[in-house]
This record gives sequence, structure tokens and C-alpha cells, in this order.
Amino acid sequence: MQLFGSFTSPFVRHLRVVLAETGLDFEFVETDYAQSAAKSPAQRVPFLQDGNVQLTDSTSILKHLRDKAGQPFFVDTASLELYCLANTCLDTAINLFLLEREGLNSDSNSYLQRQAARIQSTLKTLETRQWPSEIQWDDGHIRLACFLDWAIYRNRLDFSAYPNLLAFLAHAQKQPSFVATAPPAA
Repeated sequence: MQLFGSFTSPFVRHLRVVLAETGLDFEFVETDYAQSAAKSPAQRVPFLQDGNVQLTDSTSILKHLRDKAGQPFFVDTASLELYCLANTCLDTAINLFLLEREGLNSDSNSYLQRQAARIQSTLKTLETRQWPSEIQWDDGHIRLACFLDWAIYRNRLDFSAYPNLLAFLAHAQKQPSFVATAPPAA
């Protein structure tokens, strides 16, 4: 099984966390934009080749990995909802990041302003949710941790108004698989 991606992609990191925790045998193939455009119809990372199975989205890859490991994809609807919220924030934040690299920013574009507002609205919702004293480490929480850590790594968001999310991230940073998959120091 080959996982194609980059060490800085939070989508890829989530999969690397799962692979580390499940012990599934895989080869990581570092891939750039040109390679992903040539090898994946989605033209992005991650993508996975497992025998004659090719998957091109982190969610379908995640499902495949959980199935191979004999683990549930999502334990309950609350975990799936957390995953979806974190995934929406992450996807939006990455799109804004890449657009800014191309010279487009939200200062003069109402659509991009709505996208930036989506992130803040979702963060406020996540901040006010009932966080248990002992946080389970499932795919909803892993996706959220990957998003938060990526946003800090890329200096994209200020989390000072979100102490519950920062406390959650501190908890995640104690997970060996999360620590082992951190992107390289900038």
C-alpha cells in the first residue's frame, strides 16, 4: 500500500496518524503538485494505491484504512459531526491559504470574506461545545487536531480567543502518533 502526499498536509497527517496507530504496512511517497496532478484525477494529495484500489480523497482513504484494520469508521454521529466541522474549516483554510499565495485575499473579495467568516463561525461553535474532561481520540478529534496544528504551523489563525480548542490541542500533542507525524520545523 502506498500513500502519496506531503509531510505538511493536514489531510495526509490524519492518515499517517491512523496508519501509525493501526500498524498497517505502507510506503509513504512524498508527492508535489505536479505529481498529484499527473497521478490523481482529483489533482491533490493525499491519494492511495492499495493493489488495484486507488482512492483520491482523505475521507475515502480513512474509511479504507479503518476497514483494513477492522475498526469502525465513526463510532457515533457526534464524532462524524466533529469530523465534518473540522474538515470544512480545514478545507476552507487551505483554499484561502493557496489563493493568497496566488495573490488573492479576502480584503477585496466578498466570496473570500464569507469563507473567512465560515472558519470563525465554526471555531466559535467548536469552542463552545461541551468538552469532556477526558477526550476520546477518534477520527473527529484527529481531524480537528490536524487542522488546529496546521493553522498554527502555517500561522493562519489566532486561537487566543479559543482556550478550549487550545486545551484540546495540548491534549492531542500528548498522543505519540500525533507527535510522530508533525510536519518538519519551518
